[in-house]
Amino acid sequence: MATGWLHTARFLTTAPQLHFLPELDVPEIAFVGRSNAGKSTCINTLTQQKQLAFASKKPGRTQHINLFALGKQGLTDAVLTDLPGYGYAAVPKQDKIRWQQVMANYLVTRKNLTAIVLMCDPRHGMTELDEILLDVIRPRVEEGLKFLIILTKADKLTRSEQAKILSITKLQAGGGEVMLFSATKRQGIEDVSKLLWQWAHPTTTETAAAPEAAQ
Repeated sequence: MATGWLHTARFLTTAPQLHFLPELDVPEIAFVGRSNAGKSTCINTLTQQKQLAFASKKPGRTQHINLFALGKQGLTDAVLTDLPGYGYAAVPKQDKIRWQQVMANYLVTRKNLTAIVLMCDPRHGMTELDEILLDVIRPRVEEGLKFLIILTKADKLTRSEQAKILSITKLQAGGGEVMLFSATKRQGIEDVSKLLWQWAHPTTTETAAAPEAAQ
């Protein structure tokens, strides 16, 4: 159910600034991460669409907020948001500052934001910019905002390296979920899809769990 739901992703709109985004009342799940962390690949793998999220050949150039609608039979029951990659060295400093402000504003003020998925290359671990991002969202996390750290490119690590970075990142996550992911090896797709579906459909998930609890 969860993977099939993600396969319904379709382009909704793109915006260079927050005030161009439509106001929505469905749950919104935002994908964030450093340039080169594998964000576009992850989105395209989860949605099973090769070109849905645009991966620029020059990291840091994709500087729009892109929204994708999710839902079967053409109905929208959630939105997936692709935020621009951050931290790429070749981007001019004023552009970096402007984008950090846009992203921070989005993460702090977007009313229907339900969950944040942070991409992290496990070979480099959590960077200073990732830590700053977690600090920005912490007040909202305390109010119930969900977040997941996806350790992309897990196939580049051995089993023991995967286990080590997973436990380290869980400590750094401070209550968030952490999962290993590899587009190449098809690792983590099912688990991530299931979690995102549950976050976007909390009432459905709770209703499904209720009969089990009653038994």
